[in-house]
Amino acid sequence: MIIHQNLIAGEWVGSDASKNINPSDTNDVVGMYAQGSADDAKQAIAAAKAAFPAWSRSGILERHAILRKTSDEILARKEELGALLAREEGKILPEAIGEVTRAAQIFDFFAGEALRLTGELVPSARPNIGVEITREPLGVIGIITPWNFPIAIPAWKIAPALCYGNTVVFKPADLVPGCGWAIVDILHRAGLPKGVLNLVMGRGSVVGQAMLDSPDLAGITFTGSTGTGKRVALASIEHNRKFQLEMGGKNPMVVLDDADLNVAVEAAANSGFFSTGQRCTASSRLIVTEGIHDKFVAALTEKLKTLNVDNAMKAGSHIGPVVDDKQLKQDTDYIEIGKNEGAKLAFGGELVKRDTPGFYLQPTLFTEATNQMRISR
Repeated sequence: MIIHQNLIAGEWVGSDASKNINPSDTNDVVGMYAQGSADDAKQAIAAAKAAFPAWSRSGILERHAILRKTSDEILARKEELGALLAREEGKILPEAIGEVTRAAQIFDFFAGEALRLTGELVPSARPNIGVEITREPLGVIGIITPWNFPIAIPAWKIAPALCYGNTVVFKPADLVPGCGWAIVDILHRAGLPKGVLNLVMGRGSVVGQAMLDSPDLAGITFTGSTGTGKRVALASIEHNRKFQLEMGGKNPMVVLDDADLNVAVEAAANSGFFSTGQRCTASSRLIVTEGIHDKFVAALTEKLKTLNVDNAMKAGSHIGPVVDDKQLKQDTDYIEIGKNEGAKLAFGGELVKRDTPGFYLQPTLFTEATNQMRISR
């Protein structure tokens, strides 16, 4: 099987590799992907630093053309890339194709922004003096992305970084290297100069840590867990670098007595279980006022009974598998925590068997949860 390699200084670099497994069918190997080392990360950072002076002064038409070409290819291959996403991450195929389309739109948007770089010219308080404000590239940007949106989140981090003249070292989540590799391959073939975009796949504790330890990253953008995000912030403060974090949430959806019951139920089910509920914007808490509570719980329970948990590639699936065995265990552990705390299991919570061996779990609804319970917090 071909090993998908890391891209460092414009060259595909060999490395130890690991299997990328389909969570809908654990017998299905999506591909073999490189597992980079700390040394690989350091070389990638050095390559990005060396490429920065020329790329930061590159013409806006060059940046526009590369980003637009990338957008066009992603859109043309949306079915293929959507299937790759569904196989490696587990969200159902229609959602996966929608995410790929979104990634194409992001690159298209920033292709346009490359032609609209703006500044400001304002009068000074002093007579006959003007103040000119320009925006300049920051430098080498470290990009660390999560597994739940494996092509859209890399797109909305990589596209603006390149648009505004920065160079990039990109580490995708190790559970979903396929989409990250594909997007880098497309950008590479679109004409990016060597070293402008570098891909280092591998463990966060190895590759990610080497990025955090480097004084040559001018900025870092991270989406992932709150615990890791705190480490990113502390390391960035140590090196006086800019950082941006998007971390986990426990989002409440409020349903009032005068809500349209059908709309509220659809919104709650979609928000809670779209993308198997594996997203930071999922409404994992429902706050329902007394007048509508019982009707809402009954209607939502009936709705959840209609949701089909099955292979992400299968027509008619509403919910795909959990992304891997560790995440499945975390989910089932929390179901037990909820029961032990005294919350009422109103629906679901059971493992599901399907034709293919995968990490299948029913959508789960608890009621009578209090703000002091761990599942609420």
